[in-house]
Amino acid sequence: MKRHYIELWLLLLAAFVVVAAASAFEMPEVCGHQFRHSGIAEAITASRDTVESQLAEVIVADSIECPVPARTFPMPMDTTSHTILFIGDSMLEGLGPRLAAYAEKNGHTLYNVVWYSSTSEVWGRSDKLKNYIEKIRPGFIFVSLGANELFVRDIAAKRRQYVEKIVADIDTIPFVWIGPPNWKDDTGINELIASVAPKGTFFLSNGMTFQRSKDGAHPTRDSACDWLDSVARWMPQNALHPIRMERPDKKHGRPARIFVHQPSEK
Repeated sequence: MKRHYIELWLLLLAAFVVVAAASAFEMPEVCGHQFRHSGIAEAITASRDTVESQLAEVIVADSIECPVPARTFPMPMDTTSHTILFIGDSMLEGLGPRLAAYAEKNGHTLYNVVWYSSTSEVWGRSDKLKNYIEKIRPGFIFVSLGANELFVRDIAAKRRQYVEKIVADIDTIPFVWIGPPNWKDDTGINELIASVAPKGTFFLSNGMTFQRSKDGAHPTRDSACDWLDSVARWMPQNALHPIRMERPDKKHGRPARIFVHQPSEK
């Protein structure tokens, strides 16, 4: 008796499977009867499509880089004491002593490197900047270059790689590049430096009024003091990494050391 029940149940189960399959997929009429569509296949397909769609969204979202928050100026002031490296051309003769006075006033230690008649190309072809960084380990760098490149033709093509090299050598060390004190319109050196240096690291000196020495190019010592004062006033509101630069009582100071290089050096 149990055997008959088992056979009956198996028969019913087989019939159910046939009906379910017929209703799930588009089956032809059977004996004039059109099976109704159960929607099972669509449900399965839709579920698969939904999962694939969600997975694709996750993959796309994961592949998109998070935007870097825009910097908001003024940046926070760094009030700690720093070892400062100041490199450049002969403009350091006027700027260096004034920056030394600022260093003494604000607890910084200053090292000046004067390379006479130097340019971005001279520094960019050399490893001197890297070597001084390794030797002095500065926490902040000032650069004064460009005065000897005011009139170079096609300067963007000729000097960009060297300006980029200087910025790359500085790497992540906070810095300010002090632009040249134009006495005539330049051929693009200021624009070139500004296009390479990150925002807040280039001080445009062009347009300022200077008292000049006899050569007509270098600011006088007093005018160079005013020049450096302008940089110091600019930094709190505009520098990417402002450091403490309170105005000193005396005009000039003495750096910890001055390194001098001649034009013929490489």
